[in-house]
Amino acid sequence: MIDISATGRDLQDEFLNLIRASQETVVDALQVWSSAVQAVTPSVLKVNVPYADRLPKPETLVNQVYDFAGQLLATQRKFVNDTLRATAPLTGQGAAG
Repeated sequence: MIDISATGRDLQDEFLNLIRASQETVVDALQVWSSAVQAVTPSVLKVNVPYADRLPKPETLVNQVYDFAGQLLATQRKFVNDTLRATAPLTGQGAAG
């Protein structure tokens, strides 16, 4: 008999591995491109933007957005599971676990 849960997990793992590999390829290519551009570009004068030192770093913004997205996803998961538990008697499944 086929274990659908295990098959689903295997497919998810393969998909995530494919995504990771493609992302690594893009990052590697960007590093090579960035090094090549930096080698042939003359030093550019630094632009002085007022209050630039008060702006958050891009990495900080990305981390904050993904932290929020994780919290939002966890909240949505809880909501859906609570909804499924509340409606389980209507579907004949009893209390969902």
